[in-house]
Amino acid sequence: MAEIKITKGLDIRLEGKAEYVVKPLFPTKYAIKPSDFHALIPRMLVEPGEKVKAGTPLFYNKDQEQILVASPVSGIVTDIIRGDKRRILEVRIDADQEIDYETFEKRDPIALKREDIVAQLLKSGVWSMLRQRPYGTVACLNRTPKAIFISCFDTAPLAPDFNLMVHRQDDVFQAGLDALAKLTSGKVHLNLASSVNVSQVFLKSKNVQINFFKGPHPAGNVGTQINKLNPVNKGEIVWYLRPQEVLTIGNLFLNGKYDVSRIFAVTGSEVQQPKYVKAFLGASMKELLEPFTLNSGELRYISGNVLTGTNVGIDGYAGFYDNQIMVIPEGDHYELLGWMMPRFKKYSFWHTYLSWLTPNKSYRLDTNLNGGKRAFVFNGDYEKVFPLDIYPVQLMKAAITQDIDNMEALGIYEVEEEDVALCEFICPSKIAWQAELRKGLDLMRQEME
Repeated sequence: MAEIKITKGLDIRLEGKAEYVVKPLFPTKYAIKPSDFHALIPRMLVEPGEKVKAGTPLFYNKDQEQILVASPVSGIVTDIIRGDKRRILEVRIDADQEIDYETFEKRDPIALKREDIVAQLLKSGVWSMLRQRPYGTVACLNRTPKAIFISCFDTAPLAPDFNLMVHRQDDVFQAGLDALAKLTSGKVHLNLASSVNVSQVFLKSKNVQINFFKGPHPAGNVGTQINKLNPVNKGEIVWYLRPQEVLTIGNLFLNGKYDVSRIFAVTGSEVQQPKYVKAFLGASMKELLEPFTLNSGELRYISGNVLTGTNVGIDGYAGFYDNQIMVIPEGDHYELLGWMMPRFKKYSFWHTYLSWLTPNKSYRLDTNLNGGKRAFVFNGDYEKVFPLDIYPVQLMKAAITQDIDNMEALGIYEVEEEDVALCEFICPSKIAWQAELRKGLDLMRQEME
């Protein structure tokens, strides 16, 4: 057991935290988006009009054909949306009123060999829940990770409480952990927050190493936890996932089902009386938000958190790995000489406004960048919100210039977009840190694999 304190970071206090109430929903429209799986080239296994069950494969990965992505619900495939060069954007499904599941063999993971567990995960499509570092792709089949990390808390703005998501699912969660323990040559790290009440489901977990983290965001990011416990060096890989994905693995082995029911935290300043809802992954945003009253005006609908989520619009769908929905105001307005005003009600990391005198206040922030792109300069402040043992500015400049040698030397194998999200948030140069880092990661993957 380890206890680690994170001192660098930033907690952004926003209005619109979800109440501890879970409302069951039954959306009828779902979509799976290949763009949620970095570097996966989809090849379709179904056509519009075809009947599917929950767990029926929709497409496979061209480069590793055993890796399948399955339907979250039973119903009819209504459309396959394509973009430029016939690139597959979405596979849309209209759900049945009652979900029908593909059946898989019920097996005790403790009694199975690694190859048996791998075969079950691949056949069911659950393998796509496993992601790896470096690169943030679906876990590679022909590599054994040196460790597996499960972050059981989130420190992003208005983040959901994972304790609520695993409530009374002790046996299912433990079955998932038992299966994961067979997949690595090292440890399964179960990472918890030391400053809050923690569910007994987590505390009583077996076959894992429990670690406690304390500090501001990004203490809950798995990248921060990997860096502090078992950093990724060249030639090494680790896998990671979240608690609800562990439950999916547990349900597969205990109940023989591809169960991707999810509890989503519906949050944001523009949601009146925000709370949790239960549906399946890939659900329609419009139907997830239907029970809620939203404020008027131009709004942004985000699948994921406000720092790293995707702007999918009201007609979009929840992301494959997301467990949070946010609605915030659009920043489509301009303020004349706004930087000169005292601004007690506007947040600023730089102490530009007098709001820094009330550090515990929650804010209603919009998406306005408050400035344009400009020269990228050293100022020493990025390091204040970046707790990894990496030079963030030097790494980002190497990524922007696509300098492979420097990216490798500066630690690009350890990071993903979420790790530099706070740097992007406070960046006075308005550099798109996450997008530039992804370009660098994709280049490294193409060159090294």
